[in-house]
Amino acid sequence: MQEKTINTQDISQKDIENADNSPNIDELNAKIDELNDKYLRAVAELENTRRRASLDIDAAARNRAMGVARNFLPVMDAISAAVAHNPDDSGIIAMSRAMESAIAQIGIVKIETVGQILNPQFHNAIQAIDATEPVVPNTILQEMQSGYMFGDSVLRPAMVIVAK
Repeated sequence: MQEKTINTQDISQKDIENADNSPNIDELNAKIDELNDKYLRAVAELENTRRRASLDIDAAARNRAMGVARNFLPVMDAISAAVAHNPDDSGIIAMSRAMESAIAQIGIVKIETVGQILNPQFHNAIQAIDATEPVVPNTILQEMQSGYMFGDSVLRPAMVIVAK
């Protein structure tokens, strides 16, 4: 094997010009920074897209669950009417307790009404009457139809009668 030695005479003027025209380190670092910034932005956008998709999936599942929960409200109304009509029937009372337990397990909660101050977010006042006892105006005297919550959302506001 022969070793090749570089002689300064072997370096031509063209080689010197090419060395001067090669990209300098600052330009390469700027390009690296630019590409790194684009990469970080793409990663952040991907993460935001994943988060939005997850939120959309959660919202869709919640909406489906609320739709199913709304289908139980007429059943609850019928059971409540049966209990009001025949409060001594142990079968109806047992069915009412079982249904209340079942809906509580899936997150449906009855809205408290009688004795509460009217809150339009949870109550729908259908009538205002003079109270027989002194009470604060807009106090709920009677519940005409139960209202229900699903988590923090109102499935149906309670229909109530309030004091004038």
